[in-house]
Amino acid sequence: MSLIPDITELLARARADLRMGVPVVLTGEGGESVLAVAAETLSPARLADLRDLGAPVIAVTGRRAETLKARAYDGDLARVLIPGFADLAWVQAVADPSDDLAQPMKGPLTTERQGSAALHRLAIGLTKSARLLPAAVVVAVADGRGFAAAHGLTCLDHARAAPHLGERSPLHEVAAARLPMEVSEAGRLHVFRPEDGGEEHYAVEIGRPDRDKPVLARLHSACFTGDLMGSLKCDCGPQLRGALAQMGEEGAGVLLYLNQEGRGIGLANKMRAYFLQDQGFDTVEANHRLGFEDDERDFRLGSDILKSLGFKAVRLLTNNPAKIAMMERTGIAVTERVPLKVGETAHNRGYLATKAAKSGHML
Repeated sequence: MSLIPDITELLARARADLRMGVPVVLTGEGGESVLAVAAETLSPARLADLRDLGAPVIAVTGRRAETLKARAYDGDLARVLIPGFADLAWVQAVADPSDDLAQPMKGPLTTERQGSAALHRLAIGLTKSARLLPAAVVVAVADGRGFAAAHGLTCLDHARAAPHLGERSPLHEVAAARLPMEVSEAGRLHVFRPEDGGEEHYAVEIGRPDRDKPVLARLHSACFTGDLMGSLKCDCGPQLRGALAQMGEEGAGVLLYLNQEGRGIGLANKMRAYFLQDQGFDTVEANHRLGFEDDERDFRLGSDILKSLGFKAVRLLTNNPAKIAMMERTGIAVTERVPLKVGETAHNRGYLATKAAKSGHML
């Protein structure tokens, strides 16, 4: 029946639930079921309810476990036992590194090594995709489907849900209109919406680029602090304006504005990373302490949009070799890399040096 939510719609519902602090039920093979709540949005009352159901654990990524000196028996994650004395502040301190330097001794932490971690991995993936801290409080429950129905909770089956978290959602153009800009009066803005209910992405077309020739293009990830506020901590704002200016001078180009703030971790987590950078960690170390990888973005979205607009080849405005490699892998030919070296300040020299040394940026 078409009125029943499909797995994409259920995942969108689960993300919204987790952001509100509402638990979701996850079911797996052999009748295994757990109740999962995002550590970031957990309340004291719900923590008490989870304890009434059993012995909850907090699942964190391997990156976060490394910082906590917790054994990650599951490789990419650790299931940390929550001791009886632990309150909500203890749980959230395990998830959030903000006070790591002030309170470095979180443990010793005991982690589970028996049983499957598949549902815990799914729970972490859901928190990541909801742009929350990648940590979830998880407790086993009997008859997950019945429990979800009795309590009005979203229920996800691992076999159906897990593959979707690693896939990008198809994008569809939903609106386009003329947009005169400072760099060119012949501008046009296209809005693309994913099927999974996620954030929309944009393509800014300058002039009328010839679809049969390589187009001057830029994949630009949203940066509220740099693009709008003029932050001196990054080079994003100058890169955005420099790319548009160059397209205006040439009379044609496409700027893809992808809503993947903070290398894909969201603005709130980016601000957490900035706080850690103020403590002396570089941008990559800060991401790892939060539990994220160096870069959580999916540049394939840019390739999808270019193909949708009818482009097959680009002259790519970038310093990032990962963007070039992605274009080539996904069928967009990169005929030229156009350097974009702008925006260095006294505040971001260390950041730029880290991007060059650890992420291979060609600066």
